[in-house]
Amino acid sequence: MSDEPPREDDQEQIAQRRSKLSRLREDAIAFPNDFRRDALAASLHATHGDATAEALDATASTAVVAGRVMTRRLMGRASFAHLQDVSGRIQIYVRRDEVGDDAYAEFKRWDLGDIVGVSGVLFKTRTGELSIKATGLRMLTKSLRPLPEKFHGLADQETRYRQRYLDLIANEESRRAFAARSKVVESLRRFLVERNFLEVETPMMQVIPGGAVARPFVTYHNALDMQLYLRVAPELYLKRLVVGGLERVFEINRNFRNEGIDTQHNPEFTMLEFYQAYADFNDFMDLTESMMREVAHSVLGTTVVDYQGQRYDLGRAFERMTIEDSIVRFNPGVEKSSLRDLEQVRSLAARLSVPIENSFGAGKILIEIFEKTVEPRLQQPTFMTAFPTEVSPLSRRSDTDPFVTDRFEFFVAGLELANGFSELNDPEDQAERFREQARNRGAGDEEAMYYDEDYIRALEHGLPPAAGEGVGVDRLVMFLTNRSSIRDVILFPHLRAESAAG
Repeated sequence: MSDEPPREDDQEQIAQRRSKLSRLREDAIAFPNDFRRDALAASLHATHGDATAEALDATASTAVVAGRVMTRRLMGRASFAHLQDVSGRIQIYVRRDEVGDDAYAEFKRWDLGDIVGVSGVLFKTRTGELSIKATGLRMLTKSLRPLPEKFHGLADQETRYRQRYLDLIANEESRRAFAARSKVVESLRRFLVERNFLEVETPMMQVIPGGAVARPFVTYHNALDMQLYLRVAPELYLKRLVVGGLERVFEINRNFRNEGIDTQHNPEFTMLEFYQAYADFNDFMDLTESMMREVAHSVLGTTVVDYQGQRYDLGRAFERMTIEDSIVRFNPGVEKSSLRDLEQVRSLAARLSVPIENSFGAGKILIEIFEKTVEPRLQQPTFMTAFPTEVSPLSRRSDTDPFVTDRFEFFVAGLELANGFSELNDPEDQAERFREQARNRGAGDEEAMYYDEDYIRALEHGLPPAAGEGVGVDRLVMFLTNRSSIRDVILFPHLRAESAAG
């Protein structure tokens, strides 16, 4: 819970609830664990929701349910309440004559938020609502804290993120979003397993952080007396496995990058990374199209996605466009022939108000211009290709144009969802790029890669021609569940300390 002290009325309610718990401790086991239900709310509605009152009366179907008390309507000799379980809500009807005076009195002492068990007979109320006429009641977990004011549809973002349990209790939309997230992960895994990819695990603590241009988190192993880094990507380990003969591998992994937080970035996030021998970046663009369609259909039942007021059809062919062509398209007056001249591209960045540093080469400046002036405009599904070699230290150079690499990024709705490329398997080329990254790090670039000697040694044993890709699982879930912030699809997002929040 928050360190903020409860309101005065909350303190009074907490005291009352603790008093009720004390009474429970005296009369019975306060937190029993022997109650078993035989039905969920949703299954009862699915099976009996369309039945008439007469049909239910004739069959006298029974049910044993358990859940959290979400509403109560107390009357003299009979009362109503709604219980919420993982699947939804079901109404219960409690009559004193049916359950007895003691049980009815106990029921009236229940509070919103209590977790209870109820057995009874299904029937329809006069308004046609499927309900359970209680024959047995049992307190299972006494809730000591009241639910927040206006907890139905809890909207306060700070509370929703810090106390996700309250968000899940209050908001059905949140529960659906995280159920969808689970389906997304399941669909991604199934898609690859069906194509003979092997799921593997690689270290989360690494001696040398690699596989992405990112600033790592640093930790320390006392027993080994050595500094370690939380991984920024599993890429270099997965490619070691391809060297070893595991020709198709994937990992659904947690990565950690010591960078800023915004609607699309969280320091701890989930990636799918997969690698395949004897494939190139064109094969993986085709594979990604199929993957996105299959996952969307599995999760939503359609390839048409509604996101932030716009409609996107993943069933149509995805556009493919080079970085340089996109800069020309979205910035009128720019000549493609000028984009590789360092002075001209610096002048272009200044004209477009794109901040750059003196150490940036033409390729790095192009990417800065692309990110500021093109990315937000990539709405329909689009593969961006031909990334400059300067910003692609692990990608294979184009055979026909060494300024760029055989690399793509996949965008939709302005979100970068995937990054893939033909793998650089030339150990001497890779070693030189690592040395260039090391020089950049020595010049102050904290996101530049380290020189990984063992990875070069692995390449010297021979990495077959291969392609690799990373898919941002959190952003994919954002897109498929119509969420504009990554915090809405991560159960426990990172936030500032409460004392510093606000």
